[in-house]
Amino acid sequence: MNTLTKVACICLLCIAAVGSAQAQKKGFAFGIKGGVNLSRLTMGDVFTTRYDDAGNPYLGYNGQEVKDNLKQSFNTKTGAVGGVYARFGRTLFIQPEVLVSTKGGSFDIIEMGKEQPVTKTVNIKYSNIDVPLLIGLKGGPFRILAGPVTSFRIGDNQKLRDAFKYYTSDLNNSLSQATFGYQLGAGLDLGSFSLDVRKEGSFTNIASFETSGANASGDVKQKISSWQVTLGLKIF
Repeated sequence: MNTLTKVACICLLCIAAVGSAQAQKKGFAFGIKGGVNLSRLTMGDVFTTRYDDAGNPYLGYNGQEVKDNLKQSFNTKTGAVGGVYARFGRTLFIQPEVLVSTKGGSFDIIEMGKEQPVTKTVNIKYSNIDVPLLIGLKGGPFRILAGPVTSFRIGDNQKLRDAFKYYTSDLNNSLSQATFGYQLGAGLDLGSFSLDVRKEGSFTNIASFETSGANASGDVKQKISSWQVTLGLKIF
């Protein structure tokens, strides 16, 4: 069990412990939830040098150094999310959560090393432990809520790593193990059940590295953007 998984388990146990102690008090709820993420990557369009396995600039059919185009896609990927939540307060409330979440996205690499450009699509999928800390306002069955979320990467399908190894010599520092973002949305409570729809964005990059291409920023900066729909069940 790695460190991030241990941290998530500790957070989950803490929420459960607080829930057991506060279950009989006014304005407290503890439950489980699950649903889906609809996510995509944002990065813009970047021209950057491609390197071979030896770390040398790749030469095209005409003998010149190749600069490929890394281009964002508007395709979305569907993933699963599930975990536990606690809620403190009635009209004005605080809601911490610990969730295991699968997200992803895609981007295109337009390779320029041949007479005709070749487009390859890279599909990325990775798993996080997400820890949102939300503040909300409740009126009747309806809720609105927003707050920061910290995401710890616990696994991926290696596609991002395999794609970027040809464009940076500092791959380990290019991929973030933790990112920080926000969630905002609305919810509906009906008895012990709850329905939430949220928008999730990122303040920090899931991947970034400097390039030698002719783009304005000189960097590849990938962020994740998601919509999340979940159904919850209040246990106590």
